[in-house]
Amino acid sequence: MRLVVQVPAYNEAKTLPEVIRTIPRRIPGVDEVLVVVVDDGSTDGTAEVAAKAGADYVLRHPVNRGLAAAFQTGVDFALRLGADIIVNTDADNQYPQAEIPRLIEPILRRRADIVIGDRQVKVNPNFRGLRRVLQQLGSRVVKSLSRLPVNDAPSGFRAYSREAALRLQVVSRYSYTLETLIQAGHHRLAVESVPIFTNPPTRPSRLMRGLADYLVQSGLTLIRVYAMHEPLKVFGAAAALLAAAGLLGIGRFLYFFAVGQGGGHIQSLVLSGVLLVIAFQVGLVGLAADLIAANRRLLEEALFRLKVLELEKRPPEGEALLWRARGPSAEDGQNNA
Repeated sequence: MRLVVQVPAYNEAKTLPEVIRTIPRRIPGVDEVLVVVVDDGSTDGTAEVAAKAGADYVLRHPVNRGLAAAFQTGVDFALRLGADIIVNTDADNQYPQAEIPRLIEPILRRRADIVIGDRQVKVNPNFRGLRRVLQQLGSRVVKSLSRLPVNDAPSGFRAYSREAALRLQVVSRYSYTLETLIQAGHHRLAVESVPIFTNPPTRPSRLMRGLADYLVQSGLTLIRVYAMHEPLKVFGAAAALLAAAGLLGIGRFLYFFAVGQGGGHIQSLVLSGVLLVIAFQVGLVGLAADLIAANRRLLEEALFRLKVLELEKRPPEGEALLWRARGPSAEDGQNNA
């Protein structure tokens, strides 16, 4: 049983050594623990610090590509390493690495495909005021859309089984947390939560540049991903609302017409007709999108099987811009492309 702990990092040279140091290397039920750091275009020497701190592998993006891209790079490489379980944690030392054994236990016991570290936002002193309210609200929305028992959807402290990691494919450029849960619900993967407490924050969140930006980005991500997997529901709901408004306008015109005042309400009749036409067109778009989604499901299954075949043959050393750490130091400047 091989566990790979991946750590996406961007300019985290100060906190990364403590994160790597506190990752347990001996866990009951696990034969080997590997640490992979994904340096997402850092300019403060994060890659070198990670190698010196004891990371087994350090992957480097030449430029900053964002959290979602760094996460996907780490997952892909962990699978090439033959990971049976993949744990994702943050490089800012927000999460307690000592909780990794508890985090992976449901997967070891084959009860879950994905396990989320629940930061217990309601009682966590690191969450206050509007931030706490928004975190809870967002989790409820994701819980409703994914139909999964999720209490802390934005949490990045997670464990994935090998099959779950093979089936999930991040397409968002913002964050992976919400998207992967929608996908997990779509694939009917078993998801559990493990309560944890977080360490005191070491810096402001880079992902949340402001409440307005966070709400917009998260909302767009949810709409995009849900529409991708359930287009008929999304477009069907929009078409139903438009049709209801159109029928209401027609009913209003008929009422005034019946009482002899229809002459002054022709405009509302025309507007209602336009709304009904648009509703019909949106409904047709929904049907077309549903057919595309059916093809997407076939492509996802084909991609899953292709990954399985590819990973049986391709060694991880084919990764470009890879640092292979050896003990406390690294082969500085080595490129295994």
